[in-house]
Amino acid sequence: MKVNYFTQQLVSHVSVIVAAVLLVGLLFSHFFEQYVYDTKTDELAQYGHALLTDIDRGPKPSQQTLQSFGQVLNSRDIQYSLFDENSKIIYSTGLKTPLIELNESEWTQLQSGKTVSVRQEQSRFDQSVTFVLLPYFQGPQFVGGVLLTSPIEGPREIISQMNRYLIYAALTALAVAVILSGLLSIYHGRRIKRLRLATAAVSEGDYSVRIPESGRDEIDALASDFNTMVHDLDSSHEEIENLENRRRQFMADVSHELRTPLTTIRGTIEGLRSDLISENEKGKALQLASGETKRLLRLVNENLDYEKIRSNQITLIKQPIRVLELFEVIREQLEPAAEARGTTIRIQAPDTLTVHADYDRLTQILLNITKNSIQFTERGEISLLAKTDNQHVILEIQDSGIGMDAEEVEKIWSRFYKAIDSRTSNPYGEFGLGLSIVRQLVAMHGGTIEVASEKGHGALFTIRLPIVPLGFCDVIFN
Repeated sequence: MKVNYFTQQLVSHVSVIVAAVLLVGLLFSHFFEQYVYDTKTDELAQYGHALLTDIDRGPKPSQQTLQSFGQVLNSRDIQYSLFDENSKIIYSTGLKTPLIELNESEWTQLQSGKTVSVRQEQSRFDQSVTFVLLPYFQGPQFVGGVLLTSPIEGPREIISQMNRYLIYAALTALAVAVILSGLLSIYHGRRIKRLRLATAAVSEGDYSVRIPESGRDEIDALASDFNTMVHDLDSSHEEIENLENRRRQFMADVSHELRTPLTTIRGTIEGLRSDLISENEKGKALQLASGETKRLLRLVNENLDYEKIRSNQITLIKQPIRVLELFEVIREQLEPAAEARGTTIRIQAPDTLTVHADYDRLTQILLNITKNSIQFTERGEISLLAKTDNQHVILEIQDSGIGMDAEEVEKIWSRFYKAIDSRTSNPYGEFGLGLSIVRQLVAMHGGTIEVASEKGHGALFTIRLPIVPLGFCDVIFN
């Protein structure tokens, strides 16, 4: 059976308050009744002892003494009787017959000198009364006792009146509980409903929804966690959309980049097979087909490298590498492409400086970054610099190209991202995977890479690799 939050709160609050009031009322009523009974018993016992003391002063109590004592007690609504060892009443200010029946245990206690108190209910008498029996001894001989009785109707009326007040208090508390629990239930119910509606909105794809929070209680903490979750989902959703857009652009680039070399190679093969290319042009055609084939290999290898790095299938074989020699290799390979754009490559590194890294992968890192610099630098200069601090070998690649704004700097490490200026023609980093591969290779070496750039003022790539003592060589499996 489905029970809503309002009903649960109402029932729980009302139940707790009613149970508490009833429990307190019953306990207090029982305590007060017992207190009244004990007080009355002590009062009767004191008068009984006083009477027995007066009786002991003479050989036989006079009728006048007993009557005088009875008048005093009667003013307090107390009756007393003297009885012998056989429970026969020998003097009484009230009834002339035994008023109570003591069981064997109580009679034994009385004969042994103990005071016995008995509370009788109204079912036996006209009203509820309290009896106190005190033993009377002459020397060691038990000769009877005194019985004192007093009604407890007055205290019972007080108890009944008190119970009525408790009932009124319980009803008042119940009404207050219903009102307060109702208001609280409505208040919390609305907050929970707001959470439920917000959850439904998120499930339908609305990640802009937020829930007000004030930090007062657990529901506010839940709202805070919900807002954090939605923010993360929104960021993830945005990233997924961006990645999907880049994937579509990637597929378009792939189609374009593969179609061009394949068309060229196919045309060359068809021309050679059909003798449509003259002998003088065959060498040039074969050279063109070879160049396009190498381009295809670069395209395929770039994607294979990215997937291997992403799935941790790359093995780094680290060794000491002289940085200056590596810079010279980079300049030698890329100088023709730089000269074609009117750009010069300058290198600077201490002759003895070495770095502990995988030669092929470090070469790939520097080639990728330098190729990007060439692509975006025309009639400028590219510098490859190396230096050290106490813990790192620092490699810097700086160009005087077109530079990037802050938004582009954040995006260049993303897979499939390509700058707008490179989308029409990019013979080096064909699919926009180059810098993504670079960052992961640097991380695999235990290093970091940063870029600083301003639009129109070139870019500076800084690679920091940890210093390892010379002679130390290891193989890292990832």
